[in-house]
Amino acid sequence: MSEHLPVLIAGGGIGGLAAALALVRRGFSVKVLEQSPEIGEIGAGIQLGPNAFHAFDALGIGDKARGRAVFTDFMVMHDAIDEYQVGKIPTGDAFRRRFGNPYAVIHRADVHLSLLEGAQESGRVEFQTSTRVERIEQDGDSVTVFDQDGKAYRGVALIGADGVKSVVRRTYVNDPARVTGHVVYRAVVDKKDFPEALQWNAASIWVGPNCHLVHYPLRGGEQYNVVVTFHSRQQETWGVTDGSREEVQSYFQEVCPKARQLIDLPKSWKRWATADREPIGQWSFGRATLLGDAAHPTTQYMAQGACMALEDAVTLGEALRRCDNDFLQAFDLYQRARVARTARIVLSSREMGRLYHARGVERLVRNDLWRGRSAERFYDAMEWLYGWNIGNCMAAAQA
Repeated sequence: MSEHLPVLIAGGGIGGLAAALALVRRGFSVKVLEQSPEIGEIGAGIQLGPNAFHAFDALGIGDKARGRAVFTDFMVMHDAIDEYQVGKIPTGDAFRRRFGNPYAVIHRADVHLSLLEGAQESGRVEFQTSTRVERIEQDGDSVTVFDQDGKAYRGVALIGADGVKSVVRRTYVNDPARVTGHVVYRAVVDKKDFPEALQWNAASIWVGPNCHLVHYPLRGGEQYNVVVTFHSRQQETWGVTDGSREEVQSYFQEVCPKARQLIDLPKSWKRWATADREPIGQWSFGRATLLGDAAHPTTQYMAQGACMALEDAVTLGEALRRCDNDFLQAFDLYQRARVARTARIVLSSREMGRLYHARGVERLVRNDLWRGRSAERFYDAMEWLYGWNIGNCMAAAQA
């Protein structure tokens, strides 16, 4: 009987839809349980490294994603106090030759739409909206999920892709969140309202004491993503609320006028109080496993949250292929392939946040770190991150 059951996925975001595509390619039918009234994505822009495009290609939606992305010419970091250029990394032809795929920026909704179209075109993914996972039971052959109304959904396995406040993770791990005290404001600004002097085709960051600002183009350059981050003066609670222009401006008194004008642009802001969790060594539990932010929630400083969820999905599909679709074996293999890499992202992101927000002498050290570094040396340092693909995704599990 269990052979004819679908795979259940808790969460219809980027990770959940990527997992659905990976599972469909292994011959499974999928039921996605999404707590929101409709399948969609909130947020603004995200950055995509070559590893994300390797994942898109493995999931069969590479062309869709490329058609919606903006391919950058470089990544650049400036000191927000004195405009010093800390580092600049070309992301043109040499970068693509090195890593086999481009660097790009894109709206989260456009990533989600590309995955959703792929799932819909497969004809094997069913969506159940307004459905919140409340309880999970397992037997030897199946998993049963109960929603907020007590309705039961039975599947051959469960993928917990239900985000940073995952109910599946709480069921099996129940570990506390680590609230950072860092607040992120995000907005999208039309090109006509964006300063011409900053309309660079680049992923750009201005780093300052206890704060930083990010901007890059979206949707063919017709819009610009603006993100500002600061250390809050108050005790923060993990979550998303509407932001206040007055609050943002109060945290950026020290930064140079060129960077500061970014915070005067948005007409409305969304405010994220951020958190991550300590990395864990086990996220597979019988016929249930975690994926994406549910498995390894991270801060945003490595710009890899969505990329890691895409990698997870591809690796899960590859684990199922190698284990002849045996979920117990495949979940164990998937976990062993992913734990160290995703933990490195979580821990590296914390350190990158410290680097961005350096003050005093630490700021001077940061500004000196990459002085005179060639593009090739930058690429060498990025190999561990951007060199990932479906061909090497199992390397850690085989070590």
